[in-house]
Amino acid sequence: MNLQAKTVRMRLVEEQDAEFILSLRLDTELNRYLSSVQPSVKDQVEWIKKYKADEQNGLQYYFIIERLDGVRCGTVRVYDILDDSFCWGSWILNKEKTRFAALESAFLVYQFGFQNLGFEKSHFEVVKGNDRVVSFHKKMGAVQVSEDDTNYYFEISRSVVEAKKLSLGDKV
Repeated sequence: MNLQAKTVRMRLVEEQDAEFILSLRLDTELNRYLSSVQPSVKDQVEWIKKYKADEQNGLQYYFIIERLDGVRCGTVRVYDILDDSFCWGSWILNKEKTRFAALESAFLVYQFGFQNLGFEKSHFEVVKGNDRVVSFHKKMGAVQVSEDDTNYYFEISRSVVEAKKLSLGDKV
């Protein structure tokens, strides 16, 4: 699986990533809009072991985002795989990210979902108050389809993502 952009790449999570993942999930600057986790590397390793079974069964995919020099700078997960759509989230990028890591990793997620998994659309939610991420997704062309007390719910199609990528030219 070649998920690589100009400045970042994504690879599937391994048990040895547990401490890094936990450091992201416990960072108060990064976890404001994420579900809480137990502050235990052992628990994180156990979660990864269970996740790897889901990965083998095609139920979810958890990626480490890293710069091309191998420095880990984030995570993202593809999950809630339906008949016609996939969801993505748990998207965290730390201070080690590249300038275009958010844009590049988003396009890599869509590449994985549309090309590798064969979907034509994606769905996802963003916690209310996470205005930067809401703005990012709207600029990408995502459409808000509903909301509840906690989240906004979005969808985006393969054709919209492909058009956005073309419009950005060699930036990604």
